[in-house]
Amino acid sequence: MINPSPTTAPTSVPAPAHHFRIQLSSTRRGTRLARLLVEQQLEDWGLPRTAPVTRALVAITAELAANAVTHGRTPGRDFEVRLSLTASQVRVEVSDTRTDRLPPLPDDANPAASPPPDTATSGRGLLLVEAFATRWGCEQRSKFVKTVWAEVCL
Repeated sequence: MINPSPTTAPTSVPAPAHHFRIQLSSTRRGTRLARLLVEQQLEDWGLPRTAPVTRALVAITAELAANAVTHGRTPGRDFEVRLSLTASQVRVEVSDTRTDRLPPLPDDANPAASPPPDTATSGRGLLLVEAFATRWGCEQRSKFVKTVWAEVCL
């Protein structure tokens, strides 16, 4: 039996049991593929397409991918989708190259994004993400990459 090193500290975030990562073109087709591939990957990991968690993650992925293509597109650059599964949650991340365009994040002063006027034809996507996700946020990974992520508990 091997004893763990006394300097090894336990991590507070469990390591993902499964990973999935794909780069897609910043087009409507890329958005559609992101949704379909996440749905398939979740099913491959044992989460049925009809499960509420799968439906929530597919809806979140569709919205985050659409936002990456609509608001985060840089000509000639792809967007990336990452999915990770642990025993307690699934996390989806969508990265693009427009670090200058960050989504409005909820906080204590603004717990939910304001809905657009009834006549608006867009602007409800992050409300959907907020409704389906256990938590979500945005981070700048580098000078050139931002990632919007969402987690859904199992």
